[in-house]
Amino acid sequence: MTSPPTGRGPRPEHRRSLVAGLLVGMAVMAAADEVVFHQLLGWHHFYDRSTTGVGLLSDGLLHTAELLVLVAGSFLCADLLRHGVLAAAHLRAGIFLGLGVFQVFDGIVDHKVLRVHQIRYEVDVTPYDWAWNLSGLVLLLIGSALTVRAARRDRTGPRR
Repeated sequence: MTSPPTGRGPRPEHRRSLVAGLLVGMAVMAAADEVVFHQLLGWHHFYDRSTTGVGLLSDGLLHTAELLVLVAGSFLCADLLRHGVLAAAHLRAGIFLGLGVFQVFDGIVDHKVLRVHQIRYEVDVTPYDWAWNLSGLVLLLIGSALTVRAARRDRTGPRR
């Protein structure tokens, strides 16, 4: 049984739009990290505590995971669009949150807690760590502000 038409069309799905953005953002940042720092600059591999071959394999696995997450987020976006329920403001907020989540997780968990790799070797990593983690924090703050703004707009309605 369907509900009676309200004349307004389907309601945007804020939470699913945010999740779609989160997935896309994490995948994009993982791809940027993998392409720039692993491939172009050659500063490290995802797992550097073994041979170069294992490091290359770990990069390939990271690349596979990031592509799967990107495809999942893209399919979720496409489904939301197809049903006319994509909440663009929540999607944007989710993308920034995803960018920041990946950056901070990588900088703290991978670099410091698990020590699977460092940003660079044979240099003082302190400025790199600060830049890496602060940039992730800035992305998280932008995503949080956009999330609050989108939620506030949902409660009050769009500005005219």
